[in-house]
Amino acid sequence: MASSNWLVAVAMAVAVASTLPAASRAQLQVGFYNTRCPNAEALVRQAVVAAIANNSGLAAGLIRLHFHDCFVRGCDASVLIFSPNGTAERDAPPNNPSLRGFEVVDAAKAAVEAACPRTVSCADILAFAARDSVNLTGNTFYQVPAGRRDGRISNFNDAFSLPNPNATATELVEGFRNKSLTAEEMVILSGSHTIGRSHCASFIFKNRERLASGTISPAYQALLEALCAGNTEQSSNVTTAIDLSTPATLDNNYYKLLRLNLGLHFSDDQLIRDATLLPFVNASACNETGWKEKFAAAMIKMGNIDVLTGTQGEIRLNCSAVNAPSSSASAGTMIIDTVFPDADGGEVAAS
Repeated sequence: MASSNWLVAVAMAVAVASTLPAASRAQLQVGFYNTRCPNAEALVRQAVVAAIANNSGLAAGLIRLHFHDCFVRGCDASVLIFSPNGTAERDAPPNNPSLRGFEVVDAAKAAVEAACPRTVSCADILAFAARDSVNLTGNTFYQVPAGRRDGRISNFNDAFSLPNPNATATELVEGFRNKSLTAEEMVILSGSHTIGRSHCASFIFKNRERLASGTISPAYQALLEALCAGNTEQSSNVTTAIDLSTPATLDNNYYKLLRLNLGLHFSDDQLIRDATLLPFVNASACNETGWKEKFAAAMIKMGNIDVLTGTQGEIRLNCSAVNAPSSSASAGTMIIDTVFPDADGGEVAAS
């Protein structure tokens, strides 16, 4: 059975690769570290397994971290960069305080660096960690084409291009189209919400409008109002599971809940209000195996958005900070950067 699953994963990676831009097909590859760092993926998985065993919610956090990375400047680990002035991607409201999993990536990076110094990028580690999170929560495995390099810039303002929980169906489709993802792939990837959590400020106010328009269950909204009473600030730590039935399992229950007017966010609910998107919701709700296959394929495709390869970027030694000039040079990078937080422009590093 394990051999069969591996063959299916390889076949899926090959099929998805055929739909990618030529540059991505040429430079990202499954097994990229087979000779460079044979244990790289196993070491990342060990870190992810240990983290999720201690906190199951980190699976959703790692998947979301990968998504938020890829949708801003491409899959270059720019979301991981820390700014002492609070001007990086991770500091912006679309990411802060909701993003989770940074410490898991750091643990994986430390293990990989100990085994293979200056070899495995943080961007690849994040892609592996997201895949492992999918596997551990949904029993779905796929091969990750690797060879990404790490970016040197992380900009607070760039994070506002991320899809938001109050987005309309049109805005969601357009946002994903801008990243070369189809409307169906947008609906398929939205299914990751089935293991997610959300802060009250992300849904409670818009849901009051939905209650008035009859697009949310009154009983569900009453439950959410009780949960969020006095906790509607962005900084509040009060959260709720998006899927109340199976919150720790990556399954198709998210779509079943949508059809019952139990979508947590306005953007979730939009998937059933649009005539083009509704068939994708229905198909996913009726066929979990089919949804998982499409989800894995969409994750592979998303992981190829605007990647840096070859001599572009760098192999970061610490995932939360761009390399110092000497480190960049020794990592084989042609361009040397300086690091300088910029409170006005919001850029943490520039070349």
